[in-house]
Amino acid sequence: MRIVVALGGNALSKRGETLTAEGQRASIRIAAQSLAHLLEAGHEVVITHGNGPQVGYLALQSGPFPLDVLGAETDGMIGYVLQQELDNAYAPDAHYATLLTQIEVDADDPAFLAPTKFIGPVYTEADAAKLSAERGWTIGQDGAHFRRTVPSPRPKRILELDVINLLLDQNVIVICAGGGGIPVVQKPDGTMIGVEAVIDKDHASGFLAHALNADAFLMLTDVEGVFDDWGTPEQSLIRHATPDELTTKSFPAGSMGPKVEAACNFARSGGRFAAIGRLADCMALVQGTTGTRVSETAKDS
Repeated sequence: MRIVVALGGNALSKRGETLTAEGQRASIRIAAQSLAHLLEAGHEVVITHGNGPQVGYLALQSGPFPLDVLGAETDGMIGYVLQQELDNAYAPDAHYATLLTQIEVDADDPAFLAPTKFIGPVYTEADAAKLSAERGWTIGQDGAHFRRTVPSPRPKRILELDVINLLLDQNVIVICAGGGGIPVVQKPDGTMIGVEAVIDKDHASGFLAHALNADAFLMLTDVEGVFDDWGTPEQSLIRHATPDELTTKSFPAGSMGPKVEAACNFARSGGRFAAIGRLADCMALVQGTTGTRVSETAKDS
């Protein structure tokens, strides 16, 4: 099967912990070892990843550099370590490529007026309020914590799609659309320019999976799957669901909501199935023995 695998930014940097090179590499090593099982089974794998914690930390340090440039920087940083750990976990003679991927968005997307995408570290309510006042940030609540939020427009077009297909035709394992891709808009004269935003990684990855005619779309995160009544004593894991069943439920816009929506969109657009689960569970998600599987026929295996 052709499988697009999206690695969550929080899965690559444990929620609530300080981002370090060593910690990030340890998480990426887990991801690489999990991905290696898919590659050993003969699946064609395209890898995307989040960058919310990473781009947020860089934004604290970068001074005048805009988010599109910082997104490109994180793509190189994460892609480098991921390629190296895949070499170590799978096959050093395999071919890998990390591709900076521009994704066009609409300059008039209403998301620019309502920032919802979490980036950067978590803060207490008091620290978040102070940073908001000092830097002009929009702040949102992420569970028990507070984080900076930025606009998250929807993807319209993947500029490097032809390049990705060329690489796949040559049996290259492609790492692309990192952090949801580098957000760009087209100016009236036809030229492209980056914008101050972060495209949601799950929406961009699902968009890519559809464009590549992928069979399956995996979203790997730091929880077992999608839960009903999350955070309450009644919470229960949703093992299988159709898009129609999931759209009757409500999930947080800043966390599981985009994953569920992306999974439903992929299943409705002709993909065999989407699955949501833990970073270490790639093969089990494909086999349908763990996580949450979304398909038009919920028991599809």
